[in-house]
Amino acid sequence: MMMMLRSLSRPLERCLGVRAGGVALMWHADLKPHASGDFSIAVVQANNCLEDQSQVFTSPFATCVGVYDGHGGPEASRFVNKHLFPFLHKFATEQGGLSADVIKKAFNATEEEFLRLVKRSLSVRPQIASVGSCCLVGAISIDVLYVANLGDSRAVLGRKASGDKENTVVAERLSTDHNVGVEEVRKEVEELHPDDSHIVVYTRGVWRIKGIIQVSRSIGDVYLKKPEFYRDPIFQQFGNPVPLKRPVITAEPSILIRKLKPQDQFLIFASDGLWEQLSDEAAVNIVFKNPRAGIARRLVRAALQEVAKKREMRYSDIKKIKKGIRRHFHDDITVIVI
Repeated sequence: MMMMLRSLSRPLERCLGVRAGGVALMWHADLKPHASGDFSIAVVQANNCLEDQSQVFTSPFATCVGVYDGHGGPEASRFVNKHLFPFLHKFATEQGGLSADVIKKAFNATEEEFLRLVKRSLSVRPQIASVGSCCLVGAISIDVLYVANLGDSRAVLGRKASGDKENTVVAERLSTDHNVGVEEVRKEVEELHPDDSHIVVYTRGVWRIKGIIQVSRSIGDVYLKKPEFYRDPIFQQFGNPVPLKRPVITAEPSILIRKLKPQDQFLIFASDGLWEQLSDEAAVNIVFKNPRAGIARRLVRAALQEVAKKREMRYSDIKKIKKGIRRHFHDDITVIVI
């Protein structure tokens, strides 16, 4: 049985790569079908080059959603967008279905394949050693939901409240934020490196590992994982040497498995550009109270309205800001509602 892949990278490149500003920085599909129902997607670009990638994928085993939030450049997120789901399909086929083990193998294979790319490319593109991507995947297999993530993109479930509050919705976070801005994550990193008093540093208003990166798990960022890269003279000409005793970030995904229930209404998958502006509860309430068609676009608009409010600007003025400059106001934002 042939699998069907809906990869949204090419439409995004067509719609975002040609025109430079204003409404050209928004792309959306208001309602599209998938094997388990419908989905809505919206993306807004802030960086000079869009670093977010996303896709919806249907195979004999599951309907899958992917949101990949790159950093340092688009190479890692584009790589994940191209390779992760084929690996997922391969291992699910070999093992006769989806499982936590299949998902871990797919993440690991993607990381190893990206590492090979870095080794091949280092002499001509040394900066590729410092490129990485958060990685959020959701998979629905019959009535079972799998959520796996690296980094701080987030999956949130909206479910109807029980009892006297049937007309309200409850937000249930399904993913783990691997960001050292979260105290528990910061402590976890510090406990793994008891001999390094500077493993997590507060700099430029946020907590960062080695003063460099906020996320503790990712695909890529190999110069923070492999000594042969951060010690390589080629890379050191490009970046500052980072003396490491051991890898300071990992590619080990957090995985949640949950049986879907009748009161479960919808799922929101989004890069941290959305969650920097909207709480889980606010996002879930917007989806619950509005029609499904165009709902991802509505969430992006709500996030941008929050940006405008914080800056004491009009929403219409935010939309006019060109890419690159806009990154000073907000991050790239990708939202998929399923």
